[in-house]
Amino acid sequence: MRYTSCSTTLLTSFLLTSSSLVSAAGTLGFALGTKLADGSCKFQRDYESDFDSITTASSARLVRGYAASDCNFAEYVLPAAQKKGFKVILGVWPDTDDSFNADKSALSTYATKFADVVYAVTVGSETLYRGNFTGSELLGKINEVKAILPNTKVGTADSWNKYADGTADPLIKGGVDLLLVNAFPYWQAQPIANATSTYFSDIQQALAHIQSVSGSLSSIEVWNGETGWPTTGGTSYGAATAGDDHAKTYWNDAVCAMLKWGVNVFYFEAFDEPWKPMSVGDTGLASDETHWGAMKADRGAKFPLTC
Repeated sequence: MRYTSCSTTLLTSFLLTSSSLVSAAGTLGFALGTKLADGSCKFQRDYESDFDSITTASSARLVRGYAASDCNFAEYVLPAAQKKGFKVILGVWPDTDDSFNADKSALSTYATKFADVVYAVTVGSETLYRGNFTGSELLGKINEVKAILPNTKVGTADSWNKYADGTADPLIKGGVDLLLVNAFPYWQAQPIANATSTYFSDIQQALAHIQSVSGSLSSIEVWNGETGWPTTGGTSYGAATAGDDHAKTYWNDAVCAMLKWGVNVFYFEAFDEPWKPMSVGDTGLASDETHWGAMKADRGAKFPLTC
């Protein structure tokens, strides 16, 4: 995704005019996988160990998943979160009827039982970016889930440019509760020296459009839904080079700066996932996506996760 970036000066001006964004430091969360290093599904005790490690390494007490029924995620993560003092954003994968129905069933069974630890629900992950749904179609899916959990915040997560270019306007106008904005300078092939300014520009463009359409940034809760940088062992993407040093720099210069501006951030991801197969993108080249964790698969932090 290559788009013209706005200046950091413009972003600074924009954020300074929005008291809702700069009134306090942002909240940190982590994306959390459902499988252990060998590819087997996690159980409650595994999520409890995940939460212990996140607590030791960082300030985060919030995680997000992508499909409530995958590896019985909702069934096992919610009691673990309740025990360890965490909250969870559950996901619904609406791309197929089978996954959509399975996730809705998991929400009906477990999100209602552990409502105190369910922070929100996202329906879809970059479905607009992939073109799986129009904005209006996705809004219909979100409303179906909202009917199951009327007292829970429900929204979606998508790439920053789908908010900036108007694709997500039906969701904004439709009054969803939550929008997660994903932004990865790495996937824009930016060298680490340009990563922070690109990241801030991406988020600014999405926030500015959401504000323009809704008339306010307080009517819809907006988070940076995903950002991150691959560590040593990962595949580089153009001028974006994987490595622990670059990931540490991105954390300190980009993620911590965004949090200090008062924007809530989910880092992708908490732990390495060595079970993942090589993926083939638009270039036709295979890439290793097993080293995106801020922590290793054994739950040890790769660099200090404080700001």
